[in-house]
Amino acid sequence: MVANWAARADSAQAALQQGFWSPTAQYYLKNNSGDASFNYWWQAHGLDVLSDAYQRTKSADYLTRMRQLQQGAKAKNGNTYLNEFYDDMEWQALACLRAFELTQDPDYKNTANLLWADIKLGWNEQQGGGIAWKKSQRSYKNTPANAPAAILAARLYSLDRNPDDLAWAQKIYTWEKAKLVDPTSGAVWDGINRQGDNQIDKDWRFTYNQGTFIGAGLALYRATQQASYLDDATRTASYVLNDSQLSPSGILKDEGNGDGGLFKGILIRYLNLLSTEAAVSAANKASYVSFLKFNGESLYKRGTRKPQFIFNTNWTSLPGSSVDGSTEMSGVMMLEVMADLQARKVL
Repeated sequence: MVANWAARADSAQAALQQGFWSPTAQYYLKNNSGDASFNYWWQAHGLDVLSDAYQRTKSADYLTRMRQLQQGAKAKNGNTYLNEFYDDMEWQALACLRAFELTQDPDYKNTANLLWADIKLGWNEQQGGGIAWKKSQRSYKNTPANAPAAILAARLYSLDRNPDDLAWAQKIYTWEKAKLVDPTSGAVWDGINRQGDNQIDKDWRFTYNQGTFIGAGLALYRATQQASYLDDATRTASYVLNDSQLSPSGILKDEGNGDGGLFKGILIRYLNLLSTEAAVSAANKASYVSFLKFNGESLYKRGTRKPQFIFNTNWTSLPGSSVDGSTEMSGVMMLEVMADLQARKVL
C-alpha cells in the first residue's frame, strides 16, 4: 500500500493543535504536559507550520488559526511583535512574509516590514559587521541572527524589487560567509565573540545553521541568478548529508528539547526548498530527496508515537509522553515535507 503522507501530515497538524495549543490565549504552549511558558520564536514556526498546511489543503480553518496565533503571540509578547532578540524577530518576519504571499493579507506584510525596520538597526561594525544576536549584547554576532536576515532581505527584494533590500541581503550574506562558513567544506559555524574573546564557536555545528545558510544562498540566487550563491548552498547541503556528526547513519542528529527541538525542522524546510530549484543538478536533487525520504520514514516508523502523533527529538526512537512544542513542530515540518515530495511525485 502506498503511504498517504498528506493524511499523515493532517494527523500531525491535529496533534499539534490538540496537545500544544492554548485555546484561550491563542499561542503554542511549551509542551503537552501543562507548561504554559511562552516562547516567542516558536510561535513564528507555528505560523510557518500552519502555512504549510494551508498551502497544501487551502482549508479556511488554517487561515483562522494563523490569524489567531498572530493575535495571541503579539498579546503574550507585551502587545508588540518587537523583541530583544534579532533572530527571533527574523523568524517572525519570515513567517509573516510567507503568510502574506500565501494569503495576500496586508497585516502579515505590515508586520514583516515593521520587524525588518527594527532588525536593520542590529547591524554594527563590531566584528567587521553583521547583525547582533540581541539588542543588549551588540558585539556578539552569530549565524542565527544573520542567515535568516539575509533570507528575509532577499525575499523582500524578490517581492518588492527595492534595491535597498538586495543591498542588505548581499551585505549580510557576505559578512556571514566570510566570518562563519568553512570555505572548504561549507560547514556553518554558530557565532563569534560569544565570550568577548573574538573566538569563533567552531565546535557548535547545529543543523538549523546549515539550513539557514542554505536558505540564504538559495534566496539570493533566486533574487540575482548569480550561480555563486547556489554553489554555496549546494556545498553546505553536501556537507550536511555527509557529515557523521550532523547526520549520523544518514539521520539528522538529536539536538534535544527546548530550542534545539526546532533545529532539524528548519534544516529540512530549506533543504526541501533547495530540491525544488530548477538550476540544481539532477544528481543533487536526487540526493536531497533521498535524504529527506530516509529521515521522514525513520521519523514516522521509529520516532512517532501513534495514534497520538507526537514526535521524539531522536528520529530513530519513540518519545515519552511529554514532548516540547518545538520538537512537535519539527516533526510536523518533516511530515509536511514528505507530503510535498509526494505531491511533486519525487518520492
